[in-house]
Amino acid sequence: MPTEPSAAESAAPPVRFREDVTVELVKHSASDTDVLWAARVSTAGEQSLDELGKAPERSKGLINYLMRDRHGSPFEHNSMTFFVSAPIFVFREFQRHRVGWSYNEESGRYRELQPVFYVPAPDRKLVQEGRPGKYEFVDGTPDQHKAAVAAMEESYVRSYQAYQEMLAAGIAREVARATLPVGLFSSMYATCNARSLMHFLGLRTTHELASVPTFPQREIEMVAEQMEAAWAELMPLTHAAFNANGRVAP
Repeated sequence: MPTEPSAAESAAPPVRFREDVTVELVKHSASDTDVLWAARVSTAGEQSLDELGKAPERSKGLINYLMRDRHGSPFEHNSMTFFVSAPIFVFREFQRHRVGWSYNEESGRYRELQPVFYVPAPDRKLVQEGRPGKYEFVDGTPDQHKAAVAAMEESYVRSYQAYQEMLAAGIAREVARATLPVGLFSSMYATCNARSLMHFLGLRTTHELASVPTFPQREIEMVAEQMEAAWAELMPLTHAAFNANGRVAP
């Protein structure tokens, strides 16, 4: 005979599974002109922003020179704030990036965490081949993908049920959250400048123009790709110089 759901199960929101991540540029003060303004004060003193846009080829050349010769500080005089929704394990990698970044993540101490969990998309490479330091990820079989998703979903449902039961028993959120896995979605605001973003992209994306090989986990690369697309629209000359110089941050 099927059992009746507990009060905690009846009150809980439905568990949802996601294969994607969300990145939204929520505010910014960032343009190529910011780089030019910061760089030219070294030789020309204070200049108006209107004066800096009158020689586009010269401006392009200066930005490329700064990038090529790794004069990094002019790329710091701007700001971008992103809203990111991704699995917790992505944020734990993300917050290895500390210089030039500010973070505020949602708190499991002060709010009830919602049952949204990550599962890999069918095209996510599942199998690691090779030894540490010399390995690659290759496609899994349909059966492997099915098994991975089924195991994750079963684990997520059980862990969130335990979380709800603990809350219903009066246990504090900061304690009950310990039962939840790193596949749970969280959200944060992340603020950076172009220089710190370039350092991030240089490590967390794989790109044919990169002069230094990188091996990012796919889920954080999904975040990085969306951040880069937004940044490229704001600072196209800086982005082009980044690519032209091997995607190495100055």
